[in-house]
Amino acid sequence: MTAPRIIPRPRVSEWRKLPLSLAELCIDTTLRCGQSFRWKKINDTWHCALHGRIISLTQDHTHLHYQVTWPNWVNKPESEDDTAALLRNYFALSVPVASLYKEWQASDANFARRAPAFTGIRILNQDAWETLVSFICSANNNISRISSMVQKLCVHYGPYIGTIEGEAFHDFPEPIKLSGKGEPHSQVEAHLRQLGFGYRAQYIAETAWIVAEKKPADWLLGLRNPSVPPLFGGLPLKEEVKKEEKEAEEEEEGPPSYRAAHEAMMTLSGVGPKVADCVCLMGLGWWESVPVDTHVWQIAQRDYNFGKGIKTKTFTKGMYNSVGDHFRKIWGPYAGWAQSVLFTANLKSFAEQASNGKAKKGEMVSTTTTAVVAKAVTVERGEGVAGNGGDGGDGDGLPAPLLNARGTRKRKVTSTMEVVKTVKVEKTKEENIVEQHTTTTRRMSKRIRARS
Repeated sequence: MTAPRIIPRPRVSEWRKLPLSLAELCIDTTLRCGQSFRWKKINDTWHCALHGRIISLTQDHTHLHYQVTWPNWVNKPESEDDTAALLRNYFALSVPVASLYKEWQASDANFARRAPAFTGIRILNQDAWETLVSFICSANNNISRISSMVQKLCVHYGPYIGTIEGEAFHDFPEPIKLSGKGEPHSQVEAHLRQLGFGYRAQYIAETAWIVAEKKPADWLLGLRNPSVPPLFGGLPLKEEVKKEEKEAEEEEEGPPSYRAAHEAMMTLSGVGPKVADCVCLMGLGWWESVPVDTHVWQIAQRDYNFGKGIKTKTFTKGMYNSVGDHFRKIWGPYAGWAQSVLFTANLKSFAEQASNGKAKKGEMVSTTTTAVVAKAVTVERGEGVAGNGGDGGDGDGLPAPLLNARGTRKRKVTSTMEVVKTVKVEKTKEENIVEQHTTTTRRMSKRIRARS
């Protein structure tokens, strides 16, 4: 009689922790604001298959707690567990985001007004290939549907890692898997269409084929910001590339730059300016990249008077670049990080958090912020001035202009308003965070009768 085969159980580590305040990272916001689409929250714990393991995360106001589940076929001693380093790299913890918030709050009144409810948002330093495919899925889509599509890619093409709480976790598939591995990429396309990807199926299959078969093995790695290390310390290469060859290529093509990386991304199927910027920002380490979509365009018009009065659903290249350049002038070399805070504040799914102007339970606003906003507005009676309004949803429509003239009369009102907003933060005995908002408004109006 043959003895039954014993299948080893997955190896689960003890819970460990990294010292990290909520002002430096808030996972409840960062992991659901449209950067990564594979994290799942089960019973107050976040889980994701990342680099051959399942990482589980929880957080309190002083530490990020993590646990690792290794597949049963991996026998790695604890001394070789690199998960702490992986998390530091993934969350780009070398970037002092709390200090950046203070800089932006001091120089940008709109950021100062909205940021206290959204502290600890970080740009994730993700795998470039995963970021590329995920944002190809984002075209004319919302976060929920993108997450569903990315999940299908992992289940059907990615390696199985393990199961937690009855939920199976797969890692993200490599380019060769989505290109068909020798078979015509149209077969992958057909399968993705069956899975509900629509026209995105063609883009994914074609891009996977280009990256896997037509580009050098380290092509994406070569587009990275050299000052930001890749998530896994480099991509697995099909063959070693000699140092002299790489230096010769650099001499011929020029050193890596944000603009060069952006242009290179746009040579791929299904990649336009916004998707290219998403990959540059979240997959290639170009922190100055500012993806411009309906939310960012709405923010630019509503909060920064940029492109006021322009009604459009499409951008020319020059117009798109000018929006990003405008924000880069305001926020500097980490403009993409600042943009992500305001982008999150503009999402419907965060509307309650934004309108309450306070952190969710367990979150901490670490500084007291005073924002002074001075405006001089001249309005003709009968002319409507739009407020901040809603967020415009997750769809494709671009918002209407800020000012909507409804009529004109001869009497004009010039109104100067100074608003001083103070956010005071306190911590209760239960370690819940309470914010007190005080707004003082001083208004001076001068009525001027126009000549007939």
